[in-house]
Amino acid sequence: QVQLVESGGGRVQAGGSLRLSCAASGIAFSRVTMAWYRQAPGKQREFVAAITSSGTTSYSDPVKGRFAISRDNAKKTVYLQMTSLKPEDTAVYYCNTRQITVDYWGQGTQVTVSS
Repeated sequence: QVQLVESGGGRVQAGGSLRLSCAASGIAFSRVTMAWYRQAPGKQREFVAAITSSGTTSYSDPVKGRFAISRDNAKKTVYLQMTSLKPEDTAVYYCNTRQITVDYWGQGTQVTVSS
């Protein structure tokens, strides 16, 4: 059974930093692409960043240059280092992986950025 457990969210002032973690189980972690999404109040869930099994990364335009995704295959954990945070980054952040056509999601972790 696939399980994704996020941690590291919290409240921070604008310009601050946070690092999110997502621990995975039930998957061949080193072989899959892992991603982060976020959902702000009243908005649809949106893509933030992804990292492939070979380490290739991709980012959405709003976070490019400020966020960095990484992975530790030995720990089966994916990270999202967030810097220069802005109030518009406030959202619930979700870890994601896709197995064939099925998307798996964590429970989410709240990030609140105050101005």
